[in-house]
Amino acid sequence: MNDETTAPPPPPPAYPPVPPPPYPPPGYPQSQGPTRPRRTALPVALGVVGGLLVLVIAIAVPAILVDGDGSVGLRPAGETRQAPADLDEVVAYDNLSRDHERGPIDYPQSPPVGGPHAPTWLDCGVYDLPVPAENLVHDLEHGTVVISYRPDAVDGDGVGTLAAQLPSNGILTPWPAQQAPVVITVWGRQLELTGVDDPRLPLFIAAYGHGETAPEPFASCAGGARPDQGRLA
Repeated sequence: MNDETTAPPPPPPAYPPVPPPPYPPPGYPQSQGPTRPRRTALPVALGVVGGLLVLVIAIAVPAILVDGDGSVGLRPAGETRQAPADLDEVVAYDNLSRDHERGPIDYPQSPPVGGPHAPTWLDCGVYDLPVPAENLVHDLEHGTVVISYRPDAVDGDGVGTLAAQLPSNGILTPWPAQQAPVVITVWGRQLELTGVDDPRLPLFIAAYGHGETAPEPFASCAGGARPDQGRLA
């Protein structure tokens, strides 16, 4: 029997520990740490410009108006807005007689708007003196536009202003008995005006100046008689 013991095998050779790889890896961009956002002058400039615009608008910019017809206009700030011109005050008279009568006729309106009338009508044009009502109504039947004025309220320049707006199928005459300074009349329709510059005058002519309400709209006043030519039947 062998008394010798077997020696344990020798330990493996010791190797030096492998160092960890470097961090960050080579070639990786190096961080410079947190950066602070750069401040620019643009926001400050915009704030200053915006404040100036608000100030200018509050002081000097005209206010915008929307008129009742839907159009847009401009007026200076603080100016009082005027009501739009319209034909709401036109008075209508329907079912008027068309009979021919001789002699004076008593009309309920002054100037008359229609009704029985003389067989003879008046010629178109401008008259310096009041014309006979009975003949004037015959003109209305023909689609004539009659503009009348109160002589104590309209001077010579005003008469010229009215004459310039008179349509070719129209009569301009003084009418001392009327209430308003200026009245415009067609058959069955009448509008009292505040004066020669009332903006409703051209509106009325545009709406009713072509015989829209007249029983004989295409007869015209042309070729009628004139008071200075003798007695009107």
